[in-house]
Amino acid sequence: MSARTVRARLLALTTVALAALALTACRTGEGVRDEGPSTASSTAPRSTGGSGAAAPCSGSHTSTTATEVSRPVNHLLLRLTNTGTANCTLPAYPVARFGEEQSPARPAPETKPRTALTLSPGESAYAGVRLSSAEGTAPHLRTARTLTLTLPTGPAAHPALPAKGVRVDDGVTVTYWLSSGEAALMY
Repeated sequence: MSARTVRARLLALTTVALAALALTACRTGEGVRDEGPSTASSTAPRSTGGSGAAAPCSGSHTSTTATEVSRPVNHLLLRLTNTGTANCTLPAYPVARFGEEQSPARPAPETKPRTALTLSPGESAYAGVRLSSAEGTAPHLRTARTLTLTLPTGPAAHPALPAKGVRVDDGVTVTYWLSSGEAALMY
């Protein structure tokens, strides 16, 4: 092949790759939206210590709830609220164990946000949990009556589940922590 042909093919390949990258950047279907001006003071977390970064969220300074939702089927919505007096940064996803399970729910990689969430005092984060397949035919379907959420520090949380328990199977998955309940239930 001549150098000219190689350059032409390379240019075409680069153009296709850039077009694919541009199309996948908005894969949520929301497109580009104006979120207002960017200012360091409004987006930077407040200092919680000498390092200038927010400390990890602790089980001692958070409250959690688990709400059974009607849509999507077989899902729970987890809500974690910073009850402390300083900003805290959440781990990527909840470490959620149902009943006596040794293994936590698997994270849903397609829900991974670009950055970890930092919560101001009183602010909440959300995660969706797919408890079982919609048909309820997956192997090892069982009823769980307890849920344990573990954070990097402090005591584990035990949000209440419905009195009848929830049906879980071996495919139980959890989203990463997200800033809205709607987003957490969209996977």
